Amino acid sequence: QVQLVESGGGLVQPGGSLRLSCAVSENIFSIAAMGWFRQAPGKQRELVAVITSGGTTTSTDSVKGRFTISRDAAKNTVYLQMNSLKPEDTAVYYCHAARGVTSYWGQGTQVTVSS
Repeated sequence: QVQLVESGGGLVQPGGSLRLSCAVSENIFSIAAMGWFRQAPGKQRELVAVITSGGTTTSTDSVKGRFTISRDAAKNTVYLQMNSLKPEDTAVYYCHAARGVTSYWGQGTQVTVSS
């Protein structure tokens, strides 16, 4: 059972930055892919960014050039650096781990972008 604990959400003004952290209970190299998803009110949960065990990253078009996913293997932590935030980035952000056919989710952290 992989446990994921997110932190770092909050209220930020448009154009600001936040860094989300996801603490993972196991060696992150044992997990095929780690990702960040988000869900805005009334919308479906969507993929934001993914990093594989091999270090390959990808992100959805709406955040390219603004958000960066990274990891610190020594801390078993995955990060999402979010810059140039927009009101439409407002959502609950979830950390996700995929191992085999099993998905694991964190509890989510709220990000609100508003002036």
